[in-house]
Amino acid sequence: MALKLAIVGRPNVGKSTLFNRLAGRKLAIVDDQPGVTRDRRFGTGRIGDLDLELIDTAGFEDVTDDSLEARMRTQTELAIDEADVAVFVIDAREGVTPLDEIFAEILRRHDRPVVLVANKAEGKAGDQGILEAFGLGLGEPTPISAEHGEGMADLYAALIAVAADQSDHEDEDGDKAVKIAIVGRPNAGKSTLVNKLIGEDRMLTGPEAGITRDAIPVDWTWDDHAVRLVDTAGLRRKAKVQEKLEKLSTHDSIRAITFAEIVILVMDATHPFEIQDLQIADLVEREGRGLVFVLAKWDLVEDPQARLAEIVEEAQRQLPQVRGAPIVALSAETGRGLEKLMPAVFKTHADWSTKVKTRDLNDWLRMATERHPPPAVNGRRIKPKYMAQTKSRPPTFVLFASRADQLPESYRRYLINSIRESFDLPGVPIRVTVKSNKNPYAEGEEKAGQGSARAPFGQPTTGLKAKTRIAASAKAKAGAAGKPKPFGKAKPQGPKAKAGNPRGRAAKLLRPGVKPKRASRPPSSGRRPR
Repeated sequence: MALKLAIVGRPNVGKSTLFNRLAGRKLAIVDDQPGVTRDRRFGTGRIGDLDLELIDTAGFEDVTDDSLEARMRTQTELAIDEADVAVFVIDAREGVTPLDEIFAEILRRHDRPVVLVANKAEGKAGDQGILEAFGLGLGEPTPISAEHGEGMADLYAALIAVAADQSDHEDEDGDKAVKIAIVGRPNAGKSTLVNKLIGEDRMLTGPEAGITRDAIPVDWTWDDHAVRLVDTAGLRRKAKVQEKLEKLSTHDSIRAITFAEIVILVMDATHPFEIQDLQIADLVEREGRGLVFVLAKWDLVEDPQARLAEIVEEAQRQLPQVRGAPIVALSAETGRGLEKLMPAVFKTHADWSTKVKTRDLNDWLRMATERHPPPAVNGRRIKPKYMAQTKSRPPTFVLFASRADQLPESYRRYLINSIRESFDLPGVPIRVTVKSNKNPYAEGEEKAGQGSARAPFGQPTTGLKAKTRIAASAKAKAGAAGKPKPFGKAKPQGPKAKAGNPRGRAAKLLRPGVKPKRASRPPSSGRRPR
């Protein structure tokens, strides 16, 4: 039912700005520098009550050699063939250029309806360019300003007129796609890997580093599973990123990692696990995403078996937080080892979505603490009580224990590694939070009923009667607090008062034949006094 639009035109006329305007959010990188967009970028949008499938394209260049611009032109022509409508954008302030006339001739040869749009038409500076646009022979131009949102109603009317002649297309695939981001350093072979997986030259590739600038999503189906591959720009060290355009590309790649489920880290097999690779892997683990390592350009490695064993050992040593993550060695150019990648990805996705039963988890906790009890802190042992899984993707657990704030970080890492080994979760980020049960007697009795009288059993705790009873109780307490207390213990008075049972010295003196001792005795003379 959605109308598929290909937004085309020469460089720096505002195609990506119009793409973002129709999509409702900033998906494509926009800059004053011409030639920012290089690959086809897909998105969904809406104008009025019309649903749209958008394709942002690279600026058209009139070259046919083997250069990067020629490959960008090929991508643009493929987008025109895929779309239902081609939205041809020109710059109303600059008017019609010779390159616009060449592109208009190419559009007339394609069997696709064309909507001519004159962008940057705010104010009076674009009036001359709008008049010149009639000479292209593509119908009446629609003046708009994609930056300020002007002329969107006229664009809607032009698209509605074209959409009436288009057939509706139903979305047959309702399954949720697995989101996979392909990241790595520049020129590691990410775009080549995407093209080889989907079986077509969808992404621009070449020996130049940094060809890909946007994070480009590609919808694909593997073994009846819906997959969305996101090819990203190469990530360099932060200190080396100086240009504004590269900063935008880096931000777009990091955002793709955040919204992905599984991340494929592509490394050059000739020098893998460099500092930037380790930092990207650590970022993926901190974001809680499943991780799969890919050793690209494996056909250039000598003695593959020995080299693979060394790389696996190095990964275990330098990245213990993702211990056991699958490492796939392949060559995107020749297709060697490519069949191992997607099974490893879906195995990691299944582990990433694992839910462990609470009973099995507590049986494991008992065995883990018996094998290695928690250490004693300040002479008092920490006692784990029970454990539960709060969520998956990634697996997150909560451990309840006494003195949870004193549990050492080393013991928490021991629990994480034991979970990964016992429940077969290699390479999956695992979160373990330690909490203590609340002790109701830890803070005294003030919290439970401070300033209020407890109601006897059967009496109301709310309403007018309860308020009257509480007020009377508070008044009685205030009166009792104001009376002075007598010093010492009050003795009963009167004939009816009972003396009670004397104790100690008083009881001894009451015995028959017992006399009280004198305060001082004279020195003895050897005989008793008569």
